[in-house]
Amino acid sequence: MKKIILALVFLSSLSACKQNPSNKALEANKSFAALTELYYQEGLKQNPLLATQIGDERYNDLLPNDGSIAFIEDNKKFIQRFLDSLNNYNRASLNANDQISFDVLKDELEINKEGYKFHFEYLPFSQINSFPLIFAQMGSGTSGQPFKKVKDYDDWLKRLSAFSVWADTAIGNFKLGMKAGIVFPKSVVVKMIPQMQSMVVTDAKKSLFYGPINLMPASFSTTDKERLTKEYQASILTVLVPTFKKIADFLQNEYLPKARATSGLSSLPTGVDMYAYQVKRQTTTNRTPEDIYQTGLSEVARIRKAMDSIKNLVGFKADLKSFFGYLNTDKKFMPYHTAKEVTDAFENIHQRMQPNLIKVFENAPKTAFEIRQTEAFRAAAAAAEYISGSADGTRPGIFYVPILDATKFNTTSGMESLFLHEAIPGHHYQISLTQENSLLPNFRRYGGHNAYIEGWALYSESLGLELGLYKDPYQYFGALGDEIHRAIRLVVDVAIHTKNMSREAAIKYMMDNEPISEQGATAEIERYMSHPGQALGYKVGAMKISALRTKYEKELGTKFSVAEFHTQVLKDGSLPLNVFEAKMDAWAASKK
Repeated sequence: MKKIILALVFLSSLSACKQNPSNKALEANKSFAALTELYYQEGLKQNPLLATQIGDERYNDLLPNDGSIAFIEDNKKFIQRFLDSLNNYNRASLNANDQISFDVLKDELEINKEGYKFHFEYLPFSQINSFPLIFAQMGSGTSGQPFKKVKDYDDWLKRLSAFSVWADTAIGNFKLGMKAGIVFPKSVVVKMIPQMQSMVVTDAKKSLFYGPINLMPASFSTTDKERLTKEYQASILTVLVPTFKKIADFLQNEYLPKARATSGLSSLPTGVDMYAYQVKRQTTTNRTPEDIYQTGLSEVARIRKAMDSIKNLVGFKADLKSFFGYLNTDKKFMPYHTAKEVTDAFENIHQRMQPNLIKVFENAPKTAFEIRQTEAFRAAAAAAEYISGSADGTRPGIFYVPILDATKFNTTSGMESLFLHEAIPGHHYQISLTQENSLLPNFRRYGGHNAYIEGWALYSESLGLELGLYKDPYQYFGALGDEIHRAIRLVVDVAIHTKNMSREAAIKYMMDNEPISEQGATAEIERYMSHPGQALGYKVGAMKISALRTKYEKELGTKFSVAEFHTQVLKDGSLPLNVFEAKMDAWAASKK
């Protein structure tokens, strides 16, 4: 009913605008607001997992078969319908906020439309951000899927029942990719197989998906407890286990022999164009891969010099690569014994920087924040990450730290910069403040652009000194290590996908230029192989924010306030970088 009402509001207001060209801008804005809300609401129904993640529980029982021909065709029509609707508006007649929304919506629709040319559905999941693993995390009872009411449990059973259909479609798409020559590298596929096999159990109680039963609220009736326990056990053994086994067997027996020996997209039939598209999508710029590659080389050289100065400052006499080895192996940099000691150390960072946050930020999010150890089932392939909280405050934002062995957790790995990036003021501030901002249209409150979001998080790492951190030279070196890591990405991501750089050569380049283990470098390079272009957004976005800050500091002089600058960066939510820069320039002009 709500969707129908929104559609009627949109159509009636649009009709009024056409009938009377002299209508005030406010009327046009009402019509445009209705359009963006309709786009958001229909989008949620297409992507019910996003709805669940942001705390909208209307579609918690749905799992879309998003790789199917029917879904793709419906989505193409959805995109074109809203592109056509945008043509009914004169952008200049909209207010400033709606002009931003117009630009964001147009960019989003056009880039999504363009993507369908490349059949990315033939690569339905990989070893990183794998939907089957995300699904398992949701079903564990400790993630975004709620398990508080009996209805929540029944919703999950319905969602779970659709997983086998999703998996069959994914396997079908993998097979289409095999025929078209669009397949993953072998080194990626061999990581996917054990991930799927880990979900195959003979005892339902040992399944990750049994977690909600172990966490079942005591308030449930005995009848409900018994019913749900039986249904969950049955679903695990008759739906989930056979489905994960089917995926694992297919990957092992059919897909792996057809997987490619090459590392980059350039070896695929349409790989060069696929990569150019991914660069455009992930950076939200028109920068060429070669331009980004050259920037990476320059940044690697610059940061290496800064790292060398820290090496000399602490009195290390050998070369920089030897210093990397020293940091990675000396036991004094591995003081922890338990996972709790590691998470407590991150909380200590939080508390030390807390008094300085009010100096450089005018606003702090209301959403609660927690630090957790990454679950064991996915820790081996996981990086530290932030999972956003819900806008209504019922679920906190969570900073997850993978800790396979606390005794090997290295303090020089950039703990302070990692916290600034993944937690505060990085992802937690940016995402939470956006979700809490009811002045933004919903599609912007819950949307996201890789270069802006990851650019902000990487920029946040540069605030360490202002926030009272990086006083320990080893922690500052760790921050430089994190920065050069993002610069290295500009080099190796482009080189892998356009210059035929091999997996092994990329791993060596990374290890030559930062203090990273071979295991860590391998995981990173394989991530870039399976997610081309995504890793470019960090440095491209951060450099844009830093460049604008420097520009405005010079232009505005005493009128410049870093706290106000941060407010302006964050207040309009995630934006494509060209839209972001235009908005920020308008703010700076108003200050003059």
